[in-house]
Amino acid sequence: MIFVWEDIKIMKIKILIPVYNDWQSVSKLIDEIDNQSFISDFQISILIVNDASNHDRLWKEKSFEKIQSIKILNIKTNQGHARCIATGLKYIFEKEDFDYVIPMDGDGEDRPEEIKEFLNQIQNSKDTPIVGERIKRSEGLVFKICYKIHKLITLTFTGKSIKFGNFTCLPKSIVEKMVNEKATWNSFSGSLSKIEDKFLTIPSIRGTRYFGPSKMSLYNLIKHSLSIISVFRKTFLIRSALFIILYILFIKSNASIITAIPLVLLLIAVYAISNLALRENMDEFDKALSNINDIEEIK
Repeated sequence: MIFVWEDIKIMKIKILIPVYNDWQSVSKLIDEIDNQSFISDFQISILIVNDASNHDRLWKEKSFEKIQSIKILNIKTNQGHARCIATGLKYIFEKEDFDYVIPMDGDGEDRPEEIKEFLNQIQNSKDTPIVGERIKRSEGLVFKICYKIHKLITLTFTGKSIKFGNFTCLPKSIVEKMVNEKATWNSFSGSLSKIEDKFLTIPSIRGTRYFGPSKMSLYNLIKHSLSIISVFRKTFLIRSALFIILYILFIKSNASIITAIPLVLLLIAVYAISNLALRENMDEFDKALSNINDIEEIK
C-alpha cells in the first residue's frame, strides 16, 4: 500500500542512474519504471549521468506517461561509477528541487519494482536513509562465496557490517551530508556508512542484467571492497597492526615462507588502500559539475 501524505504534499523523487555505454539497458529500465503503477502517486524524475560513453546512444523516441522529466548529464571525461553517483548527487542537491534521491544501477540488477518498497518506507524515514539489503543474489556460486568473503573482511577490518550497495533512498538532509563528505568521491556505500549509523532497510533481491554479462568481476569486487575499507583507514590500520603483532607471536616458532603469506597479502592491502584513500579529494569533488559537458532534457 502506497503512503499518501495528509497535507497533499506530493513527494519529489529523483532517480539517479549512472551509465557507461549500456544505453540499451537504461532504456529498458526507464520503460519499466514508467510502467510501475505506484509511480503516479509521486513526482518521479530521472537523472542519468553519462560517464563519457563511447558507444552511440540508440534512444528511441518515446512518450512516458508517469515520469515527470528525464535529464542526461554528459560528463567530459570518464571518472568511474562512484564518482558518477557523487556528481549526480551534487547536481541534484545544488540544482534541483527534491525530497528524496534513489541511486540505482541502470542494468536491471537493481529491480524497479522494489522502488515501491522504498516509497512505502518514506513515512517512517524522516531524516533516516533507507537501504536495499541484499537477501538474494543472481550471480554464480563462486561470486557469491567471494562476496561473502568481501563482507567478512570489511566487517573484520572496519567494524562496519555493510549489506547494501548504491540502491538506496536518501532524504535531502542525507544528500547534503553526502555532498559535503569527501569519502563520497571514493565510495558511495562507505561514505554513507561513515556519516550515518542508523538505517531503515527493505529486502532486496539482486536482479538479472537485462543485456550482457555482469561488470562486477572479481577484480572489481576486490577494488570495491578495498575502496570501502579505505574510508575507514584509521580503524583498518589499527586492526592490521594488532593482527600483525598477534600473528607474528603465533607463528614465531614455525615461521616459513608459507606462514608469511598472510602478512605479505595484508601489506599489499595496506598499500592498495593507502592509494585508494587518495581518491578522497574534496577539491575535485567541489569542482565535479565543471566536468559536465552538456545537459540533455529527454522529457
